[in-house]
Amino acid sequence: MNCQQIRPLIQPYADGELDAARVWEVEQHIHDCSACAQEWRNLQSLKKAMQHDSLFFSAPEELRQALKAELHSGVEIQPSQSFWTWNWLTAATAGAVAMCLALLLTVTLTRPTARQQLTQEIVSSHIRSLMASHELDVVSTDQHTVKPWFDGKLDFSPPVTDLVAQGFPLTGGRLDYVGNRAVAAVVFQRHKHVINLFIWPVPASDSKPAAFGSRQGYNLVHWSNAGMTFWAVSDVNENELMEFSRDFVTATTDTPASR
Repeated sequence: MNCQQIRPLIQPYADGELDAARVWEVEQHIHDCSACAQEWRNLQSLKKAMQHDSLFFSAPEELRQALKAELHSGVEIQPSQSFWTWNWLTAATAGAVAMCLALLLTVTLTRPTARQQLTQEIVSSHIRSLMASHELDVVSTDQHTVKPWFDGKLDFSPPVTDLVAQGFPLTGGRLDYVGNRAVAAVVFQRHKHVINLFIWPVPASDSKPAAFGSRQGYNLVHWSNAGMTFWAVSDVNENELMEFSRDFVTATTDTPASR
């Protein structure tokens, strides 16, 4: 290390505030650099001078007596002090409670909802599959290959169909983990864009029409029917993703969703 790097460390070194690695670096430099060594010696001399007995003195007896008298007079007005101290403590407590309530309200209002957290998980899973080149566990354009692949790996049978005629060819599938459970990710393509369709079971009564949303630059469509919930996510535009959801629902309407 050069002098420019060492000089800011000399004061902490003199005060014993550096870790072992930095101490060794400073000591090696000081050993070879007379200028930095002199600066360190000057600091040592200043510290010793500041500790000299001549810089410390005892308070005069008159000051001691004046302080004692002031303390005694304070005892005599203790009731008044207690009154004001109680008021001060009450105000401080009320202020602290108000701050805690404000903080709690802020945390409550800014905390993401369960729906927002789930949406973030889905988008994150989509991004990870693209970054890690792990889009597929089973590579096939044949729905009769992809659908049976999930057998024994999940506690449900996801609907799978090929939408090549509609412009959304099936490319395969994989296992994923969303919302604290294992889910099916059925993968489609739109030109050069990947569409991840996440599927898992929900109560049969929980039927919802397709709803569009976006997050982190990705578009999502969510719907539920036939005891399954579906989340399609991709960077294709809104119209194409909504078209995909409609085509998928139409193609799987008569397909058993679970076993």
